[in-house]
Amino acid sequence: MPLATTRRAGLVDQVIEQMRSAITTGEWPVGQRIPPEPELVTALGVGRNTVREAVRALSHAGLLEVRQGDGTFVRATSELSGAVRRMCGTELKEVLQVRRTLEMEGARLAAKHRTDAELARLTELLRKRDAAMEAEQWAEVIEHDTAFHVLLVQCSHNTLLAELYQGLTEAVKASVAASVDTSQPGTDQVSHTGLLHAVRDGDQEKAAIEAGGFFEELIEKFC
Repeated sequence: MPLATTRRAGLVDQVIEQMRSAITTGEWPVGQRIPPEPELVTALGVGRNTVREAVRALSHAGLLEVRQGDGTFVRATSELSGAVRRMCGTELKEVLQVRRTLEMEGARLAAKHRTDAELARLTELLRKRDAAMEAEQWAEVIEHDTAFHVLLVQCSHNTLLAELYQGLTEAVKASVAASVDTSQPGTDQVSHTGLLHAVRDGDQEKAAIEAGGFFEELIEKFC
């Protein structure tokens, strides 16, 4: 698909979408260098700063890799695969270890302090996450799973713990993306049903054990 001149409103977002389309459709294959900046400026009809902002955004998402003195290369075809490539090994293990520490206490407190309204939201998020897994809609899995974990810690009603975890949202989302095994059907993914039931039943110790258990499983599997 050839690049087209953009409208003036929302130039950066339009350029990002056109470049993402060139990547996802395979017009720019993984490993290939994308057209140099002057060519993109001409093809898109925008300024250099707009192109640079778009490249920076796609690099942050893991789709592009800027190599100083060599150009910009396609690194992945989606944010999910980009996250997998960006976070792995020691880095992923450390994030999962920190998440385990915070979420075990968050789950313990959530089992004691959650409200009925919060439990209903947790249940709905988990339903959406599991449905997306069954359909292998991985981007939706990541969104719903991340939201579930953030809400779980908020249900602790410990303001400092919730704020600490909220500050890690981007790392949490990246680690969720990196630990979703797209090669396996949804039924083979890590389940959160036991955790939800423990929070529902007010079983603090079981909630903490469930939270710690699936992190141990993820660390063993991916790290």
